[in-house]
Amino acid sequence: METVLHTDKLTKTFGRLCAVNRLDLEVNRGQVFGMLGPNGSGKTTTLGMLMGVINPTAGNFTWFGKPATHHTRKKIGAVLEHPIFYPYLSGQKNLELNALIKGADPAHIAKVLDLVELRQRKDDKYKTYSLGMKQRLAIASALVGDPVILILDEPTNGLDPMGIAEIREIIKRIAADGKTIILASHLLDEVQKVCTHFAILRKGSLVHTGPVEEVGKGEEVVEVMAYHDDLSHCLHEFRGALSVKSENGKFLVRLREGFHSVDLNKFLFEKGIVATHIVTQKKSLEKQFLEILQEAASHRQPT
Repeated sequence: METVLHTDKLTKTFGRLCAVNRLDLEVNRGQVFGMLGPNGSGKTTTLGMLMGVINPTAGNFTWFGKPATHHTRKKIGAVLEHPIFYPYLSGQKNLELNALIKGADPAHIAKVLDLVELRQRKDDKYKTYSLGMKQRLAIASALVGDPVILILDEPTNGLDPMGIAEIREIIKRIAADGKTIILASHLLDEVQKVCTHFAILRKGSLVHTGPVEEVGKGEEVVEVMAYHDDLSHCLHEFRGALSVKSENGKFLVRLREGFHSVDLNKFLFEKGIVATHIVTQKKSLEKQFLEILQEAASHRQPT
């Protein structure tokens, strides 16, 4: 896989505050890479350095294996803040001006408008757009130059649930079009639903990075219900059970590594018990996120 972004001990301090601390990241072509962390974790500062609007204090980074230059940045589209559009011009006219400034082909605008679902409103003035439409036009403006990489900082900030869902689908379509996306967010659900890989930042430091598909791997917890008076005792007899507890009318069975719900179901069936409900709980990104942050905090505690 081609590495499109590599950071090496990238650091930014503001006086005594270390906003980004020796950050090592790698993003490969085709990934939707989520930078996840609470407010103040260093996400926006990192993106600012990558786009050349903030100077690093130490460390360095490369795009496509080379130091950042004006030429490499032309391959990158970014929405770091709300871009300035002319309120009395239409969405189409605003994008045409944007293309003129970037030296981009205006013929690409029609495709971009389709991608962000604004073709029907392209001739309406910007001031009539909803917040969600304004955000979609901002993404369109970042795509006008047909970049290889798209950078989005909190793309669903302030949107209602419908607006969030629309942006999520647009991001998926952009990724399906072959672009690499780097997305900063504090919304766990957003990262889990649209990203292929993610990194967790805490107080400027990287505490975890990996594929989203690995979330939830490890020990399985299975919910079990059955019409049987001695179900608890039977579940405790299963050799794959690490623990069994009752919760909201269901039994939660934590399985040893290598055991799965199908093994538990087979065991119960051989005992003459037919499960009316047997579901493997998936560890959410939220749970893993909190576990990672808690672990990182405990490692920093003075001994």
